[in-house]
Amino acid sequence: MRMEVLSIGEAASRSGVPPKTIRYYEEIGLIAPAERLENRYRAYDENDVQTLRFIQRARRLGFSLKEVAALLGLYRNRRRASKDVKRLALARVAELDRKIAELKAIRNTIADLAERCHGDHRPECPILDELESHAH
Repeated sequence: MRMEVLSIGEAASRSGVPPKTIRYYEEIGLIAPAERLENRYRAYDENDVQTLRFIQRARRLGFSLKEVAALLGLYRNRRRASKDVKRLALARVAELDRKIAELKAIRNTIADLAERCHGDHRPECPILDELESHAH
C-alpha cells in the first residue's frame, strides 16, 4: 500500500504546524528534510504529519526544542527505557513549578502594591513609587 504524498501546505494543515515552522524544523535537524518531488516541491506523508503533531503537542506542553529532540529520539527508539521519558517529564514539571512560584511572587507584589494604593484623585501612588525606586 502506497502512502499519500502531501504538499507542505497539506502537511501543515493536517498537523497544525505552519509551513514556515516545518521548514525551520528541517533546517535545525529536528525532522529529516522532506523528500523532493520532480518539481522540487517538498513531499510529506502521514508519518511526517504524525511526527509534526507529536512535536506540536510537546511544544504546547512547554518542552524546549532540545527536549523535543530528545523525546523524539525516545519515541522512535522501541528499546527505550520509560525512566528516560519520565526523567524529561519531571524536569519539565520542576521548571513549571519554578515559574509558577516566580509568577506567584510577582502577583503577590503587585497585589500588595495595589492594596496600598488609595486609588483616588490624589497623585501619590505607592505603585509608581515602587517602580521608580527600582528603576535606579
